[in-house]
Amino acid sequence: MRGMLIGIAAGLGARALVPVALRAKFRGDVAKLNAGDPSSLLTAYADDAVLHFPQGDHRFAGPWRGKPAIERFLRTFVASRVQGQLRDIAISGPPWAMTLWVRFDDHADAQDGTRLYENRAVLVLRTRWGRVVDHEDFFTDTERIGAFDRALAEREVLAAVR
Repeated sequence: MRGMLIGIAAGLGARALVPVALRAKFRGDVAKLNAGDPSSLLTAYADDAVLHFPQGDHRFAGPWRGKPAIERFLRTFVASRVQGQLRDIAISGPPWAMTLWVRFDDHADAQDGTRLYENRAVLVLRTRWGRVVDHEDFFTDTERIGAFDRALAEREVLAAVR
């Protein structure tokens, strides 16, 4: 009986560490993304992953299918000088099929310090054995994204990437 209780306690303790480890990993990945390196975050995606970004008349509109397309999206994000911040992460499901809900705030400033963009979203990430297979952004203000895209074009910051 004692061995069983120790096993249950160990299992519950390990399960409690998963959200802590995922928060630390994604916070580190976003810090690297903010510094201009999307490679760490990109490793979290499966080769066949899909990133669904809200539709509209802007360079970020999705879907972005497959790791090479997601890399282009992330490089566009970096080149646009967007800075993101994870506000909170909620996790459910077993390790082989977890779902993560991420509150994500972001902004971008021009080189002169002018704020060009500010937004927030809830990201829903579905995973398979630790790799993101489906990523969808919700509650993002697409009018702000469109205005940001126009501001980037006016400043010739970056050509549309596709």
